[in-house]
Amino acid sequence: MTTIESAAAAATFAACFIALYIGHLLGDHIIQTSAQAEAKGAQGWPGRLACAGHVATLTLAKAGALGAVVLTLHLPVTLPGLVLGGAVDAASHYWADRRFTLLGLVRAIRRGGYLDYGTVVRKPDKDADGTGPGTAAYEIDQTWHTLWLGVAALLIAAI
Repeated sequence: MTTIESAAAAATFAACFIALYIGHLLGDHIIQTSAQAEAKGAQGWPGRLACAGHVATLTLAKAGALGAVVLTLHLPVTLPGLVLGGAVDAASHYWADRRFTLLGLVRAIRRGGYLDYGTVVRKPDKDADGTGPGTAAYEIDQTWHTLWLGVAALLIAAI
């Protein structure tokens, strides 16, 4: 790979990551319904279906943002790269958003102290489960998603 090709690949990675991150913010914080946010971690089919619905709309938001950037900047991406990157991102997002999976992993690698420590004081009239914004669980969730956005962008730029 020449220096110019390497620079083009790096620019493609960066542009794809930014587009995916913008789509992530829209899909995870604005498009996701309250019902999906509440139910996606529930056991059984209600939780699985709520999470799948959320991941579907989230993936559409990311595809829209990515499509706009790829088409506007004429980025050299391939359909296999887009499909693989999108699939890896969607699967990792679904896995983490079932909640017990990612939180279980954090506890299994002995990082549960942060989960227990990083809480937020809520208004007394609000019944919160402790996994929403302002908590360590939320920060770990968003860090996990950002990691996999990077992997997806790398796959898109490299394939």
